[in-house]
Amino acid sequence: MNFAPVLPPLVGGTLIGIASVLLVLSIGRIAGVSGIAFGMLNRANWRPESLWRAGFVLGLLAAGAFWSATSGHPMAPARTLSVPWLVLSGLLVGWGTSLGSGCTSGHGVSGLGRLSLRSLVAVLTFMACGMATVYVVRHLLTH
Repeated sequence: MNFAPVLPPLVGGTLIGIASVLLVLSIGRIAGVSGIAFGMLNRANWRPESLWRAGFVLGLLAAGAFWSATSGHPMAPARTLSVPWLVLSGLLVGWGTSLGSGCTSGHGVSGLGRLSLRSLVAVLTFMACGMATVYVVRHLLTH
């Protein structure tokens, strides 16, 4: 396995941190992608001021497209599971973000940056569940 993070992860992490701080300082919002996307799609709470959510999500998509077009490293999906597994996975992630009152970006980037104990517990839980999932998928389901 080749794992040699150098400049791109450092630059990406720095940009995520800067964007998180700018979002809090400019409009007082937390950069939690699940909350931003849910608020954008939730028509019951839609307000014209919520257009920033659409801009945020479009910015995420545009950044990925820009990286893919300019870096020489196109982002090709590596789908190794069937569609039912992917749907189940997506539903579990959605349920987990609801249950945990946020996602990895909200708790991991913004929450830890604010020294939130709740976010620390959430991040430790995310990491433990992620490690357990990798173990199950790679060692128990593939043999």
